[in-house]
Amino acid sequence: MQEPQAKFKQQAPQGLGNGLDRPIFFGSVIIILSLCLPLAIYPEAGQRMLGAAFDYLTHNFGILYLMGAAATLLFLLYLAFSRYGDIRLGDTSPDFSTFSWSAMLFCGGIGTSILYWGTVEWAHYYENPPFSVVPGTPEALNWAVSYPIFHWGLMGWALYCLPGVAISYSYYVRGAKSLRLSEACAPIIGSQANGVLGRVIDLLFVIGLVGACSTGIGLAVPLIGMSVTELFGLDRAALGFTLDLIVIFVVTIIFATSVWFGLEKGIKRLSDWNVGLAFVLLLFILLVGPTLFIVELGFEAVGHMLQNFLRMSSWADASKTSSFVESWTVFYWAWWLALGPYMGIFICKISRGRTLRQMILGCIGYGTLGSVVFFSILGNYAIYLEMNAIFPVLDTMSSAGPPSAIVGVLTTLPWPKLVLMLFTIVCVIFAATSYDSSSYTLAASATEELPPTDHPARWHRVFWAFLLGLLPITLVYLGGLKPLQSAVTLVSVPLFAVIVLLTLSLYKSLRADTSLPIGSATIAD
Repeated sequence: MQEPQAKFKQQAPQGLGNGLDRPIFFGSVIIILSLCLPLAIYPEAGQRMLGAAFDYLTHNFGILYLMGAAATLLFLLYLAFSRYGDIRLGDTSPDFSTFSWSAMLFCGGIGTSILYWGTVEWAHYYENPPFSVVPGTPEALNWAVSYPIFHWGLMGWALYCLPGVAISYSYYVRGAKSLRLSEACAPIIGSQANGVLGRVIDLLFVIGLVGACSTGIGLAVPLIGMSVTELFGLDRAALGFTLDLIVIFVVTIIFATSVWFGLEKGIKRLSDWNVGLAFVLLLFILLVGPTLFIVELGFEAVGHMLQNFLRMSSWADASKTSSFVESWTVFYWAWWLALGPYMGIFICKISRGRTLRQMILGCIGYGTLGSVVFFSILGNYAIYLEMNAIFPVLDTMSSAGPPSAIVGVLTTLPWPKLVLMLFTIVCVIFAATSYDSSSYTLAASATEELPPTDHPARWHRVFWAFLLGLLPITLVYLGGLKPLQSAVTLVSVPLFAVIVLLTLSLYKSLRADTSLPIGSATIAD
């Protein structure tokens, strides 16, 4: 039997694989404009529609998200510790160091959202805890610090990782000529990968990516805007939506520049810098803040989450005692799911030379570890301020909103202006690193043929960078958390079926290739 890696070498197209896939390109443009224009023209009706869709989907299909997330984690762990884990993605050493790889992985997948939720997510659970726990009690605090780690930990990163494994195996091992999802689904859908069904799958990917990314930037823009007004003493109310537009424009320019320079000189460098700056900020908070309290509460949170992992994973709240599961756990699984195919393509492009085991354990492990660090330091410091009546986090969130509460938390630190400036820079770069990887991925998926050593055309990458700014503007205009949650849940539904197809295709391919000798080019030594 011919070795897949050698087969790939024979089939790989020569030269630059920058041919435009017109159906995907123009179809995606039409979809984005179709999403943005009605919401901008009819904002109130748009809010009602999104809210109704969110309530219907989460109450009727929430169990599918819970079961799907659990199954994804179990399947990936099986792959990692089976003989399949030895399969190497390409016949070369890794393109990037472990630090740069994990930095791009984390920055591309998280964005500014972790700075937002890392500081205040606990407050939502403390005031409205799960399992009918009394709000504001020590038991409520236990759930308030452990649930964010659960939502941003193993399950979430598994939903990112699975598409990455499927696409990478199709691309590097079986010789797929492009990074389209339809190509990775070919073992199941056959020739339809290049037909109507394949185009539908690829367009669903675009919808999911745009919707999920818009949620992240929709949270980031008000936070960055509030930081800027506090830093320079501006009137936030007077500037209003104008400031939000300026923020989106600046972020767009940054990530457009990054994606212009590509993976090595743009995205990699920006991610490296941002991880360094972010950890400087976190280390400063840890050292000048209540260090022992932060470490102890973080350790307790991880332990409490691990002790109750099965309970949290399987709780569907069948008696509907609250809307906790629908508003939070289902929303988060939908968010990770909607971003999964995008992250899968991005992870694939940066993971050449790694084994499936390295990809799976690295993605889940490094991603979860980074989330634990952010939530433990930012969130626990905010909790300390609230518990000791130093800053009223809960009251500020209720009266002025989460961005004001987050900025207020930061201003309690020594040298508040310097801290706030560093925080603002990290926020902007986090938003940029999330969107530059999104732009790169969209350009890659709308390119007809893309060999592993080639990249999408520069104009193509920059075009997506600016087009991706449209929907965030619309969602920021609508305002509030509910439209953001509703949008990401809505776009994730059709992608659920796509992820199932990807999983079945991957498993079928792996089973078909079990006859490969361990010493082949596709198997790690």
